[in-house]
Amino acid sequence: MAQFGDSTHYLVSYTSTGSINKADGNSAYLLNNGLRFNVKKNSIVLNFNNNWLYGKQNEALTNNDYSTSLDFNLYKTFPNFFYWGLANYNTSYSLNINNQLLAGAGVAYNFWDAPNAYLNISDGLLYDASDLTLSDGVEQRYSTIRNSFRLQFRFVIRNFIVLNGSNFFQHSLRDGEDYNIRMNNQLEFKLNQWLSLTATSNYNRINRTQKENLLLSYGLKFERYF
Repeated sequence: MAQFGDSTHYLVSYTSTGSINKADGNSAYLLNNGLRFNVKKNSIVLNFNNNWLYGKQNEALTNNDYSTSLDFNLYKTFPNFFYWGLANYNTSYSLNINNQLLAGAGVAYNFWDAPNAYLNISDGLLYDASDLTLSDGVEQRYSTIRNSFRLQFRFVIRNFIVLNGSNFFQHSLRDGEDYNIRMNNQLEFKLNQWLSLTATSNYNRINRTQKENLLLSYGLKFERYF
């Protein structure tokens, strides 16, 4: 992940997963779409990610959640060690997030960094400016500084099975009961170099709103390097 040549490398990835269930007059469906653009050049990596989740159950809206983020990794110091920066915007019907802006920076360390095995931990500080709807229905606007811890991994088995994940625990420095959990993990079965069957697990909890969701879906992933 951290070793690049002088040329610029690009990656475009699109994932579309979902589920549909109809039985005994009840119906539910869920659509999860993700678009990622990645640029690697010498000692810097730039990532642009977008995700939209939409779902209904018996014609009632259950999910209308959108997230976009821009982040970078800067490899300028010791081997396996780098700096990161992040700007992230979220809105989520299911988690009672009307608007949320996160921005910050930190450090990260690679325990493994090979084509078939990658394991990384990172930590840093984020500024959180949020507009939330609390469990009693009251809208609240507030800001806080969060510590953001991330565990990221990617393992490739026999060049066919890929397991990857990015999991966050973000707690407020002034209130231990104010924390966010975000877990995104995927199991992929590669059909060829650019197409995979994928199963995705997403878990999110915003403790301030007392809201959480767990989403299991399956579909296709398109990935292209150039």
